[in-house]
Amino acid sequence: MTTQNFRLATDAALLQPIQVGATAATNRLFMAPLTRSRADADGTPSPLAAQYYTQRAAAGLIISEATAVAETANGAYLNTPGLYTDRHQHGWAEIANSVHAAGGKMFVQLWHVGRMAHPEISGVEPVAPSAIAADLMTHTPTGKQPLETPRALDIAELPAIVDQFRAAARRAIEAGMDGVEIHGANGYLLHQFASDVVNQRTDAYGGSPENRARLTAEVIEAVAAEIGADRVGLRISPGNTAGDMHERDTTGTYEALLNRIAPLGLAYLHVLIDPAAPAFGVIRALWSGTFVLNAGRQPGTDFCQLESYAQWGAISAAAVGRAYLANPDLIDRLVLGAELNEPDMTTFYAPGPVGYTDYPTLNGLEESRPA
Repeated sequence: MTTQNFRLATDAALLQPIQVGATAATNRLFMAPLTRSRADADGTPSPLAAQYYTQRAAAGLIISEATAVAETANGAYLNTPGLYTDRHQHGWAEIANSVHAAGGKMFVQLWHVGRMAHPEISGVEPVAPSAIAADLMTHTPTGKQPLETPRALDIAELPAIVDQFRAAARRAIEAGMDGVEIHGANGYLLHQFASDVVNQRTDAYGGSPENRARLTAEVIEAVAAEIGADRVGLRISPGNTAGDMHERDTTGTYEALLNRIAPLGLAYLHVLIDPAAPAFGVIRALWSGTFVLNAGRQPGTDFCQLESYAQWGAISAAAVGRAYLANPDLIDRLVLGAELNEPDMTTFYAPGPVGYTDYPTLNGLEESRPA
């Protein structure tokens, strides 16, 4: 257990309802997307996934683990889900039904991993804006392997990638989800295009900030046209180094991107950034809609600071990852000032229920105590 010295008042800003596009969230503490590597081998969510997400339905909004938009978009990690077959869609429908029955709201995060894929996982060669490899190792069926140099995508291939995002978003809505989040962060394909280091293209998708922002903007526009902008969120991470990412320019591409998509009226912008970073002020000033902050993987979430940001109006909501992973009843614990379960990192990506659906709740603890 982690001692929790902060108690969230019942009238706290983070506990106030908020309209997120077409979705009415009961509070402003969202569950951030977390890869858990428990999907079936074909990318179908496991039967345990509905229980896992439903246990956390008290979050204002659940944002699912990253989910591939096509078979060729997957392959960064073992047993991650997809949303490009009928079987996948059926699995996500079971999750949506269960979460909604518990009073929750849920978006599916959609990604293409780009150069982060490994052929032993994906079965195909990795692709990226340019033929520049990430200097990283990944776990494959035959053990740890270095990531390979990707093939630079031909400009003629890019419309198909846009369409993969559009089609996966349509499947998410047909499965009963409240919306989708487009993953433009953390070193995956759309972030790779945004980078002025990883993207060395000389065509319409490289060079200037507007060109580097083009693919993400086209994905957002296509998905918004397909399912409605009020059911679409976007995640970005300016300056984030995950996935061996490098960006000399941590604001220009995002200024170009947000200026282009702002008129659409998206449900929210989800930004993974340190609020002390210079880019935070630039990005925040550019976005007049719902602004969701994810402060990253610090050792312990500073809920007092997040509450202050919400009170000041610096953020609309906060996306919290590991605290929700280990505390299905996080809201109750914060209101009571109770101890928080410590996340067990050894089970983050392990199969089965341990460290997934078996974290104790306050009710469970109380029931197990002797009279």
